Amino acid sequence: MFYLLDIIGTMAFAMSGALTAMNKKLDPFGVFIIAFVTAVGGGTLRDVLIGRTPVGWMRDLNYVYVITLGFLLTIIFRKRLDKLRKSLALFDTIGLGVFTLIGIQKGIEYNLHPVICIALGTLTACFGGVIRDILCTEIPVIFRKEVYATICILGGIVFFTLRTMNIDNDILYIITSLFIIMVRLLAKKYKWQLSPINHKR
Repeated sequence: MFYLLDIIGTMAFAMSGALTAMNKKLDPFGVFIIAFVTAVGGGTLRDVLIGRTPVGWMRDLNYVYVITLGFLLTIIFRKRLDKLRKSLALFDTIGLGVFTLIGIQKGIEYNLHPVICIALGTLTACFGGVIRDILCTEIPVIFRKEVYATICILGGIVFFTLRTMNIDNDILYIITSLFIIMVRLLAKKYKWQLSPINHKR
């Protein structure tokens, strides 16, 4: 189940990156690069921080194949994805929910404190999108008023709370990822936002 969620998250973020790049009218190579860094950027940074090298996608070529497939599917069906912003938000949300869990699990494998595990989950979920947005000359979503990284942190709290109840791991993963996805979708629908800090002299 954990590996399956990892593959789903990789595919979702790859398609999110590809859609963003196509919106910016990049050439096919540019679209592929953006799809790739969106899918593996957060995980790569996480692995480097915890000393897990070579990083994940270098150990398992299935990630490269999945990213390539996501890139190709996005190119092939781009005309059917007529509401690109909604499609982008959906793929981004799925990736957010799945990758938060993956980062948390990696921290657990290294016997790190729950707070650090949640930080790794947030980093894994968000920083691929940060790299994507920077390369596409956008202000990263995580730094805007949108509720984004906060949802990852809440998801991490839910994960460790449920973990104390000795729930089956597969069910725990599903509940936590669905919680993050549903809260993110509700935040988008009802425009939940954090208030910006206004600097006044």
